[in-house]
Amino acid sequence: MELVEKMLAGEQGALARLITMVEREDPEVADIMKATHPRAGRAYCIGVTGPPGAGKSTVADKLTALIRAKGLTVGIIACDPTSPFSGGAVLGDRIRMQQHYLDSGVFIRSMATRGSMGGLPKVAQRIVKLLDAFGKDVILVETVGVGQTELDIMEAADTVVVVLVPEGGDAVQALKAGLLEIADILVVNKADREGAERFASELVAMLDLSSEKPNWQPPVLLTQAHTNTGIDKLYEAIEKHKKVLQETGQLLDRRRRRRRNELLHTVEEKLKARLEELVEKDGMLGTVVEEVEKGDRDPYSSAMEILKNKALINRWLSAIGEGN
Repeated sequence: MELVEKMLAGEQGALARLITMVEREDPEVADIMKATHPRAGRAYCIGVTGPPGAGKSTVADKLTALIRAKGLTVGIIACDPTSPFSGGAVLGDRIRMQQHYLDSGVFIRSMATRGSMGGLPKVAQRIVKLLDAFGKDVILVETVGVGQTELDIMEAADTVVVVLVPEGGDAVQALKAGLLEIADILVVNKADREGAERFASELVAMLDLSSEKPNWQPPVLLTQAHTNTGIDKLYEAIEKHKKVLQETGQLLDRRRRRRRNELLHTVEEKLKARLEELVEKDGMLGTVVEEVEKGDRDPYSSAMEILKNKALINRWLSAIGEGN
């Protein structure tokens, strides 16, 4: 594709257009991903996640400035809530990152979650790959901030940074079931507020009891991102984690597992879409679905009956093959 060639040659406008096509899930997406695949795999992806109001955007902004000062290029995917009117990102391009807009070494893209409950839109991993193929050294992915369900970042990032605030101390037990388990690095931001050090100590104690990450104990860092305090320590921790992953082979393992999961999730996503289309077209399947909706049939036993119906499965497989 000519557009892919332009992107691989360094044209940011072509990259932006390709990202839009991937977001819209245009028919050319398969060709785009196939063509860019050989050039991907070099960038290091950092996920920045945590509850709303923790200061994730400011942390990402300050990290970007530090990384650029080291001569590395940066790609940023900033996920925002979806507008109920347009379907686009409510906040649009991040105002707090506007200092980087004139820097050719930084590419920023805001994305709407489009209903995803895991903090990231389904296409985020594909866009990470485009930024990687484009030649970015580091890719920052900031999630929307939806709390405990924000686990999709594990499928996109090499290092996951979880940003919390001192006021979150009362929610530690709830967070333990979600965000604490995915954290490679924990940040207590807005550390000038009362209770920050106590909260950090509680997190350390909890991690001592619950962390099961081989060869790595997630550190708990104090930052005041708005004044750039502690950002250098955060980047040092990210670099240290990257080194551990590389030396132990875990980075390769994580990326293999991520690619496998992406394949399976994509197949599942496309099969579900095809099945929903078939429900509208196949009278027998439509009748079963209608009876389940009315409560006349049990969903589980009905599903098993459908899977045992060879004629129906063959029609389904034929429809999948024909792409309609």
